[in-house]
Amino acid sequence: MRKRNFFLASLLMVAGMSFAQLRPTDKCGINMFETPKTDSLFTGLKVKIGGAMSLTYSMLDHSNSTTTADGYTYNYATPTANSLVPLASNFGLPQANLYVKSNLADGVYLNFELYLASRHHNETWVKGGYLQFDKMPFLPWDFVNEIMKYTTIKVGQFDVNYGDAHFRRSDGGLTFYNPFMENYIMDEFATEIGAEADVHLGDFTVVGAVTNGELSPDLVEIDTVSNRYSNGAHNPALIGKLAFDKKLMDDMLRVRISGSGYYTAGSYKNTLFGGDRTGSNYYGVMYNAGPGTGTAFNGRYNPGFSDKLGTVMGNLFLKFKPVNMLAVETFTTVEKASGRSTKEADSRNANQFAQDVILRLGANENFFVGVRYNTLSADVAKTGTVDAYTAKINRTAISAGWYMTKNIMAKIEYVNQKYDGFPSGNIYDKGKFNGLSAQAAIAF
Repeated sequence: MRKRNFFLASLLMVAGMSFAQLRPTDKCGINMFETPKTDSLFTGLKVKIGGAMSLTYSMLDHSNSTTTADGYTYNYATPTANSLVPLASNFGLPQANLYVKSNLADGVYLNFELYLASRHHNETWVKGGYLQFDKMPFLPWDFVNEIMKYTTIKVGQFDVNYGDAHFRRSDGGLTFYNPFMENYIMDEFATEIGAEADVHLGDFTVVGAVTNGELSPDLVEIDTVSNRYSNGAHNPALIGKLAFDKKLMDDMLRVRISGSGYYTAGSYKNTLFGGDRTGSNYYGVMYNAGPGTGTAFNGRYNPGFSDKLGTVMGNLFLKFKPVNMLAVETFTTVEKASGRSTKEADSRNANQFAQDVILRLGANENFFVGVRYNTLSADVAKTGTVDAYTAKINRTAISAGWYMTKNIMAKIEYVNQKYDGFPSGNIYDKGKFNGLSAQAAIAF
């Protein structure tokens, strides 16, 4: 009995451990970007099991050019391509993630993540996993030890570190980092296989990474000259970032500014703007239940740059805390992308801007109120009889939330999103949606 009790107590101690070198999944991970370089004492193999769960209640409505004054013109038996499904208020599918974090050796960590349930994949899927090296004790050279004093290296399948917006997005059941219900209209997120090096030089961080440029690896060779699958070579993706992060005015003001870029000369199927395997938190909007349609990514827009892609992002994060009970936080994103699909010879452009303003209230910042403005302009190629055009989407969101503990959170949001520039017959022609969403989340 004593041995069994000791074993159970040991499991609880291990499960409750945290590794400062890996980003916490609870409230402590908010406004953390590249994980800081910290020292640690290795006392043996340790494993932490964590999870994140979110439940959303949706009260949204939508309309487009097919909507009449009498309501929806929707035929369930034979829906037209641009008609919208009438919406009712209800709970959406809950989403959940599982995390396994381990300290394998002195300065060597494993981060392994699974999607247990999500809108896009209802069954369990492996998101990815990587080794993180803050030290390399297996290389007995002094110059390696000197380099690793300032360097963090990741190897495996991990979140593409392009821009800073992906550090603030919702990811399936993990919604703690996001003060709003949803991610950007053009959502920059994918996991790719490769290696990343973060060099910490005082207040500066330099990031360089090389990946395979694909979420789902494929051995097809790409000929980027003739733009066909042919006897060419597989093209990697190159990622770079420079960030400055400093606290000023006796720590009352934090300033982080960063610029980053992502480039691949060609890909079998690049998914930087469509790599989410979980789904949107705007349930059911702008949806048609006809053949070939889906609802996983409602409210988002993928420009379809699945082959050649070059994109840059600039971010500015400011947090000013003049008094103990109030902090003012802003986060700005400016993005310009250019790319094409495998069926196109010429590149197209997409430009995105987003501005968040957050008020964090209380001594421990357990309450927040936020406003976000997000706009996207994207060129769309000619298809069939439809000429090329420029699509424009604008979103305004107002949110409020409460962290009851560092592991329990609730938030509510009002959103208004409008579509402009889409041709007649397109489901987004004169489209818009608005309404309330509420969400409860647990993360540990």
